[in-house]
Amino acid sequence: MKLFEPFTYKNLNFENRIIRSATFEGMADADGFPSSSYHKLYSNLSRQGIGAIITGFAYINENGKAMQPGQAGIDSDEKIPVYQKITEAVHKNNGKIYLQIAHAGRQTIRDATGGELWGVSAKKSYYFNEKPDVLSTLQIYELIDDFSKASFRAKKAGFDGIQLHAAHGYLIHQFILPSINNRNDEFGIDNKFKLGIRFLDLVIQGIKRKCSDGFPILVKISGSDDYFNKFRKKHFINLIRFLDETAVDVIEISYGTMDYALNIFRGGSLPLSKILMHNPRYKTDFHFIRLLWKYIFSLLFSIKLKKIKPVYNLYFAQLAKKYTNISIISVGGFRSGLQMEESLKNKKTDLIALSRPFICEPDFVVRLKNNISYVSKCKNCNICAIMCDTKNITRCYQQNNLEIK
Repeated sequence: MKLFEPFTYKNLNFENRIIRSATFEGMADADGFPSSSYHKLYSNLSRQGIGAIITGFAYINENGKAMQPGQAGIDSDEKIPVYQKITEAVHKNNGKIYLQIAHAGRQTIRDATGGELWGVSAKKSYYFNEKPDVLSTLQIYELIDDFSKASFRAKKAGFDGIQLHAAHGYLIHQFILPSINNRNDEFGIDNKFKLGIRFLDLVIQGIKRKCSDGFPILVKISGSDDYFNKFRKKHFINLIRFLDETAVDVIEISYGTMDYALNIFRGGSLPLSKILMHNPRYKTDFHFIRLLWKYIFSLLFSIKLKKIKPVYNLYFAQLAKKYTNISIISVGGFRSGLQMEESLKNKKTDLIALSRPFICEPDFVVRLKNNISYVSKCKNCNICAIMCDTKNITRCYQQNNLEIK
C-alpha cells in the first residue's frame, strides 16, 4: 500500500506517509519550558508507527507568545537540554520529530506577551481585537535573527528539522497577506508575486545560513482565508511558485486564520455553550450577556462557518503539485485509511497529516495497519480545540468521557 511505503526526499526519511500535524499541547510552564506531560506525549506518539511528528508551535521570543496558556517556547538556550531529553526519547523509538516555530504577531494579547503586541500593520485582528504596534524595519530584521536562533536551538536539541508556521494568521502569514500587509518599506507587497514574501524569504535564508543547507525546513501555509479581501487562487499559486524558488523541503497546506478559527479545522457542530463558558475572549458569568453573545455568534457563524467534509484541503495540495516538485503534505478531513490511500495513489498529495485523530486515538496508525478500512473515532466535535484557550492540556473529551473544567 502506498500509505505505508517509506518516504525519502532530500534529507527526509520517513517510515510511512502519515504525519502527525502540529497540534497545540498546553503542556509547558509559564516560562515555556516543556513539562513531563509534553515529554510523555511525544515519547508515546513515537511508539505508534507515525512517519513523522510535528510539534505544536513554539514561540521564538516572548513578544511572540500566543494567548493560549501552556505554550512551549524555543526562545532561550536554557531550554535546549529539556528538548534534548524529548528528542532522545523519540529517536530511541525510531521516531522523527520536527519543531514548529512561530511568532503570533497581532494574534495574541498584551497580557500574554508582557505588554508588547507587534503587527505587520496597525490593523487589528477581528478575534483578538487589540491594536498592534507596527513593526519597524529594524525590528523585523531582529525577528528574522530570532527565527534563525530558534532554529539553531532546535537543531542543537536534536530535532530532525523545523517547520515554519506561515499559516493560520500568525506573523509570517500576516506579512504574506495583502489584506493585512499595507507596508511601504521592503517588507511590503512584492511586485512579482503580489504577496508580502520578503520576510519569509529572509527567514528561510537566515535559517539555512545558521543551521546549514542540510537541516530540513518545512513550511506550513494556508490555501485561502475568510477575509473580505480574500486570498485567491492566483495568490496561492504565486506563493507556491515563491516557495519552489526557496527550495524548502516540504510544504504543508492547511487553511484559514485564527480570526475564523473554526474554519481551520471545521467540525460537525459548533459548541457555542462551551465557547461562552470557557473561551477567555467571550466567557461571562452574566446569563443575559451569554445569551446575547450566543445570538450574535449564531448569526455570524451561520454566514462564515464552513462545514466539515472529507479531505477538505486536498484541492490545494493537487493545485500546488502543478507548480512545484517540492513534496506536499495535505492536512484536513482525513479520517479513513481508504481516503488516504486513494489520495496518495492518485498523486493528489505526497504525504498526509492528521491532528484530531491522534488526539482521539494516538495508536491510529497501528489500527490502520491492521485494517486499511478503519475510520477514526474522532467525532469532529471541536471541544478539544475550544479548550486550547483554557488552562487545560489538549486532550479528547468525548472519546474518554472526560469532565470539562
